[in-house]
Amino acid sequence: MAYGLLFTNDKRILVMKKLLLVAAISVSLAGCAANDPNQKAKTGAAVGAVAGAILGHSIKNDKGGLLIGTAVGAMAGAGVGHYMDKQQQEMEAALASEQAAHNIEVQRLQDESLKIDVSSEISFDFGSAALKSSFMPTLMKVSDILDRYPNTVVHVVGHTDSVGSESYNMQLSQQRAGSVVNYFASRGIPTDRLVTVGRGELEPRATNDTEAGRQLNRRVEIYVKPIIEGQESKAFQTPQSSQY
Repeated sequence: MAYGLLFTNDKRILVMKKLLLVAAISVSLAGCAANDPNQKAKTGAAVGAVAGAILGHSIKNDKGGLLIGTAVGAMAGAGVGHYMDKQQQEMEAALASEQAAHNIEVQRLQDESLKIDVSSEISFDFGSAALKSSFMPTLMKVSDILDRYPNTVVHVVGHTDSVGSESYNMQLSQQRAGSVVNYFASRGIPTDRLVTVGRGELEPRATNDTEAGRQLNRRVEIYVKPIIEGQESKAFQTPQSSQY
């Protein structure tokens, strides 16, 4: 399990020294096999792994410090796709029964993120933000895999149908997303990897004029976004749902 560590400004010099060491290693690796047509990809992956082993991955947090996560450098270069491939395979295998019942859908997005669509029919009672006890085993399987792949940020986005006021639906969607995030945190997922988002009725994926459409709109989406070296802020950008 990899937890984030908060480094204040007075330790940035040490981080910079380590970055310089990583840069030196990068140059050395790049010169080892100049005639290898695959050297660029190999060097990217190797340097990423070395960087992760030495100093982890740094991003600014809202307190002005540096958030350091272990082994995130492995996400550099050619390692990102493979890392997310393995995570997707484990998710699909673990959630095979839920997918067969059409209660959950696992997708791979263009930015390498994973998107897990969860029907509210299996996760929450109508008008409630309390997780159904029958949904706990599914969330446990998801959290176990998230724990094994720490180099990601997890966005939990709640959605509702249009029944009720817009303000009520926004609050309910936030509370439902918060319930899932709190469960993940209780299972040991570091809170600095977890983001709660409420969309209310603003992003329907079907019409709200029919019960079938409203059922599709009542959902929770879990986005698992890789932290990529040099593009760290993208992992924390709130994902946008596709609308009908």
